[in-house]
Amino acid sequence: MFGLKNGCVLQVGDAFHDLEDYQGSMARWCPGCGDNGILAAIQRLCRDEQLPPEKTVFVSGIGCAARFPHYMRTYGFHGLHGRALPVAEGIRIRRPDLHVFVNMGDGDCCSIGAAHWVHAIRRNVDMVVMLHDNNVYGLTKKQASPTSPEGLRTNTTPYGAPLRPLDPLQTTLGITNVSFVAQVVEWLPELLYAAIEAGLRHRGLAFIRILQRCPHFMAERFESLMSNPDNFVLLEHENGLPLSDALKKVIRNRQEHDPSDIRRAREVAAWEDRIPLGLLLRDESVPCYDTIQRPKKIFDADDRAALLEGAFDRFGIFPAA
Repeated sequence: MFGLKNGCVLQVGDAFHDLEDYQGSMARWCPGCGDNGILAAIQRLCRDEQLPPEKTVFVSGIGCAARFPHYMRTYGFHGLHGRALPVAEGIRIRRPDLHVFVNMGDGDCCSIGAAHWVHAIRRNVDMVVMLHDNNVYGLTKKQASPTSPEGLRTNTTPYGAPLRPLDPLQTTLGITNVSFVAQVVEWLPELLYAAIEAGLRHRGLAFIRILQRCPHFMAERFESLMSNPDNFVLLEHENGLPLSDALKKVIRNRQEHDPSDIRRAREVAAWEDRIPLGLLLRDESVPCYDTIQRPKKIFDADDRAALLEGAFDRFGIFPAA
């Protein structure tokens, strides 16, 4: 009719996702908690990268940081204490089309989840793993965690923590097949965003330690670092994280570091008089377990239903023929 073709002539592109498309329930963290800044950075990154919410998954264990999936309008799995990594690995292996993020606290990852942490680094499954490290158990009201400083008085160490803290950077860099390690702080949003962005684009497991304030139980822990940026050293390299001139003015101490040099990365992680910020290691030549173990067939909904029915039938009670 009127010389028009029957086909639709309007070309409709993919829907653009606004920031609100990634914002879930209202965050219930304490005012001033560093988790709020991490949440804001991730939501902005998801918007900037236009990650489809239905193709994005956040996995967590137990703790303050583990509430993350509730605050993202994506898929999420709020699991058991210390068990976020094996759940995330299973998701990624069976659904390689999904973007997988893991959020863990220092107790969640470095204590009850330590064995899973070690083997997840070794398997190098393609996902972004964020360690929210506030040096204390916050959700259960101030107990010493593996990263608590020596001498810290808590409910479980009333006379002071007797041991030196575990160092997540040195531990991770000592694990076979490690491929990506970065360290940032949540009160420098530019560097925080850059690290998560680099982790998302990395092929393999990106481990990002985020030093994070707990204003309720560890109010004084990071005050000296915030008031005196000279305690930090920015790692800079053409293959490292991008550093703006404004950031360089805030943190004057900078050192050239090639993230492909794992031996130097281990030396940097062992610094005791200063704190490195930036990308310590990136090596995309490391094999990914999810690629090796990827199923030859991706099951659709009917296939999954048939498999479930078959599994249920193994335990069914049927009348005699």
